[in-house]
Amino acid sequence: MTDSIQQQIFEIIAKQAKVDVATIKPESTLKDLGIASLDAIELIFDIEEHFNVNFPDQQGANFDSDTAQSLVDAVHKALDQKAAGGEGNA
Repeated sequence: MTDSIQQQIFEIIAKQAKVDVATIKPESTLKDLGIASLDAIELIFDIEEHFNVNFPDQQGANFDSDTAQSLVDAVHKALDQKAAGGEGNA
């Protein structure tokens, strides 16, 4: 399941960045991929909508250092919290 979530997120990133999904690595930053901060906000919304989750603290996003893997981790965390009944007290 983990790989499919990562693949789906990388495909969303590729679409937003207009790059080949094969060029995206877990350590690629949004900045490396040419995603500006406004595009990154749209990217977050797209990912949230795709997985039907909400990221609680988007203000922590750093477009120079956030990596593709950090988005995957954020989705996993949000899905885990949702599966646990939506309680944010984990």
